Amino acid sequence: MTLLQNIITAVSVGALYALFALGLAVIYGVAGIINFAQGNFIAVAAYVLLALDGLPTPVTILGAVAAGVATSVVTELGVFRFARGADPATLLVLAFAVALAIESVIILVAGSRPLSTPFGSSLTKPIHLGSLSVMRIDLVTAVVVAVLLAGLALLLNWTPIGAQLRAAAEDFTMARLVGVRSNLVMLVAFAVGGLLAGVGGVLLVARSGTVEPSMGLEPVLVSFVAVVIGGLGSLAGAVAGGFVLGGLTIALQVLLPSDIRPYRDAILYALIVVILTFRPQGLLPSANDRSRV
Repeated sequence: MTLLQNIITAVSVGALYALFALGLAVIYGVAGIINFAQGNFIAVAAYVLLALDGLPTPVTILGAVAAGVATSVVTELGVFRFARGADPATLLVLAFAVALAIESVIILVAGSRPLSTPFGSSLTKPIHLGSLSVMRIDLVTAVVVAVLLAGLALLLNWTPIGAQLRAAAEDFTMARLVGVRSNLVMLVAFAVGGLLAGVGGVLLVARSGTVEPSMGLEPVLVSFVAVVIGGLGSLAGAVAGGFVLGGLTIALQVLLPSDIRPYRDAILYALIVVILTFRPQGLLPSANDRSRV
């Protein structure tokens, strides 16, 4: 039973990492931007969730997710649209600038101290199934991410805008030449990224019960690592990278001796270096990346 509990935990953590990584990968695949402001979209959603505390739970969740989508879309319309076609280094600096600006606004409005919220407190309790004890938040996370992945797969594979997104992710210049509407595709990519960030923010608050201005920093760094593991530009690779990273994290936590466990993260990233040494293009590189290998 202990093994099954650890597998469930690993799937839950991997699903959360996959959610973060997919949000980053969608925007990178279409816009070519490593959007480090993605973590701040998570923080905005979390603070809106806190602000709506007291309203019916569905309203607070929808409000938080909508805030993530709105922040992402406004960022595309107000900032990144004017920098389209710029050098990748310029876009990277711009993404950092946007991230710092959003964090500064959050601090100005809500302060810099961590704040607590009772949202999701019931999900931190375990469910007992015989000798098996599973945290409710782990099950909720796995189910929510599975539904989102299924929905995104349907969007990409069964809708016209999804076909345009896939074409733009493979070769944006060629996609424009064959009639893909670049402004619409960019807007949808950022909206999807904001949606995933909003849901991620809700799940993070449900897990921790706290919000703070920099709470999106660790998720965006984890998602970047997962995207690199999976293969830059590959949406399936981002999901795979998230699950690999989550699985390795829990496996090391369980298997390492207690006196070595504090060095878990160092060992984890050493393993990632080994993976990338043998697979520098990632586990599931995009077509563009394969052509360069």
